[in-house]
Amino acid sequence: RVYVNSIGLDVPDGATALDALRAWNVVAADEVAVGERMIADSRGLETSPDTRAYGGAIFRVLPVRRRSDGNEPND
Repeated sequence: RVYVNSIGLDVPDGATALDALRAWNVVAADEVAVGERMIADSRGLETSPDTRAYGGAIFRVLPVRRRSDGNEPND
């Protein structure tokens, strides 16, 4: 059992954060896949969509922040 935006979900062994997100909301998962949103852990730190889900994992879906000058925050 994992949690995505406070919703408990049962996902199979070997599932990723993106798989868990897709089980919660397909549209949000697609937005993560194209870079419009990001997955964060329970502390709000960005997590790779490929991160393996584990029992009790907490994932949050957040918007990707864009800088007004058009550059990415990590550029």
